[in-house]
Amino acid sequence: MVKLKGYNHFVGRHWETGSVCNFYGYRGVRAPHTGQPYSEALLMGVSGGIVFGYFHFAYQGYDPHVAILTRNTFDPLETLLQRLGVEQEILQTSKPETGLANLVNTLESGLPAITWLDIFSLPYFPLPNDDHMYLMYPVLVYGYDAEADTVWIADRAKVPLTVKPGELAAARARVKLDKFRVLTLGDPDPQKLAPAVHKGIWDTIKLYTDKPPKGSPDNFGFAAYKRWADLLVKPKMRASWASVFPPGREMIAGLTTAFFATTQNGESEGGERDTYADFLEEASLILKKPGLVEAAGHFRRAAQAWKELGCALLPDEVPSFGKIRRLMLERNILFHEQGGGALQEIRRINDQIKALKTDIAADFPLKEGQLADFMENLRGKVLQVHDIEQEAVRMLQAGIVDS
Repeated sequence: MVKLKGYNHFVGRHWETGSVCNFYGYRGVRAPHTGQPYSEALLMGVSGGIVFGYFHFAYQGYDPHVAILTRNTFDPLETLLQRLGVEQEILQTSKPETGLANLVNTLESGLPAITWLDIFSLPYFPLPNDDHMYLMYPVLVYGYDAEADTVWIADRAKVPLTVKPGELAAARARVKLDKFRVLTLGDPDPQKLAPAVHKGIWDTIKLYTDKPPKGSPDNFGFAAYKRWADLLVKPKMRASWASVFPPGREMIAGLTTAFFATTQNGESEGGERDTYADFLEEASLILKKPGLVEAAGHFRRAAQAWKELGCALLPDEVPSFGKIRRLMLERNILFHEQGGGALQEIRRINDQIKALKTDIAADFPLKEGQLADFMENLRGKVLQVHDIEQEAVRMLQAGIVDS
């Protein structure tokens, strides 16, 4: 058995920034501007901050779904570590035995082991078991006991999570590119913190206003808000909601996946804008730019607007929609608070959601006139977020350039 002594660090809420946050929390690494552990908000801001991205996908054999991006997804982990001057040690192999030895040896050296796992293969948060679905993310392993058939993990919940060694091995092996990878980190360079924060803020500004590094400009930033708003109410547009998400099974799939995207990376419904506001308040101290505090206030307004958008996607005024929204939020809270201890309750919630979706598909609760009003209200909430964030980004740019 090898288990890190005194490991008790479960504050991370996102796979990438949360794993780094937990790693440094255990190591006792302190941020120079606070004397406290590096916050996940700070790490998120340095990694590129927030964005708005809108996509939809419709694969044969699956319900169509909406993918909304709330944070920068352009190599955030590598960006974060490089900007902070972090030396990385990466061990990777295609051989299961060597992969296990690398992980165990890392733990025996006294370091947590950040390793990539397929989240669809993890038993403590039930996702559909599908041979065609996989997604590798870094999580932190802090204990391994073959005799007890137990591996200890820190992964987004406030409590320890456990899997069996065989389950860990299967999740680590799912994707060749990330197969059996183990990452450990050196300490950040305090001298690089201010430049890292400065670059992270400009990433956010550019992702809202400039052409993105990849993909169509219409999928990112303010242009994406306007495009989504139009798709909701203009049926003749290519990829309109009328064509991709017509009333019934397709529309409830679109509404629920859009709502899921607004809540998946944290405990609030604010599209991570509240987390970004926390970052800006730290950034104002690091960069000595008080204008960033004012920008933070605007992003807190945006967080509230995102919450209103979530309620418009699945409103209480349509009882079955509202019940699904509340169940999804309850599921999030259960996992964050209880981890694998809530597994049976989460499965029960998943069954309830599935049954509600089936009922909605069979007898859609919005008739033609009601549907038009519903979509127009939803459009208004999307544009409300657009307008608030446009002012927030303007204030952010003014705050970062202010001498």
